[in-house]
Amino acid sequence: MSPSRSPLRLVRPPDTHPPLADAVDPSDLDAVFRRFAPYVAKIGGRLLGRADEVDDLVQDVFLDAIRGLRSLREVGAMRAWLATVTVRHARRRLRRRVLWSMLGLDPVVDTELLVDDAASPEARAQVMAIYRALDGVSTNARIAWMLSVVEGHTLEEVAAIGGYSRATAHRRIQTAQAAVEAAHRVG
Repeated sequence: MSPSRSPLRLVRPPDTHPPLADAVDPSDLDAVFRRFAPYVAKIGGRLLGRADEVDDLVQDVFLDAIRGLRSLREVGAMRAWLATVTVRHARRRLRRRVLWSMLGLDPVVDTELLVDDAASPEARAQVMAIYRALDGVSTNARIAWMLSVVEGHTLEEVAAIGGYSRATAHRRIQTAQAAVEAAHRVG
């Protein structure tokens, strides 16, 4: 089953900012932060699946932004660049989490980040099952699947943001999708 036909597809909320709103002066770090921090937090939160890690991730991303935004050639590429930096930081955190887990040092999991307060217990259980399934695949497969299925990025965008080829992005999405579907059949 393709990611677009998954019964577990999580719906991405409509973007509240039109593309032209991305044209923020990179030298105005306060404006960049106000405009893009919610976007970075949304992607980071979904990738990590833990609310308690999001603030630190956003802070790390914008520390990189301070150093790198001024060298950005195209102001309109700021959102994509920040998504790439967010994925890089989330990837590091997810890999560190795997190591901690292997050492028995992984903290308590807070996986209710994607579920709003009005969600039914069944919806909450389904989201938790998805995160458990994604915990069983590679970090890169998890990231590719989240960017594609949850965030709604095209395969080309997933490849660019994740830093891999289109074919690799497709393979990673399929790997994670198979894990999610297997968990859905079992659960």
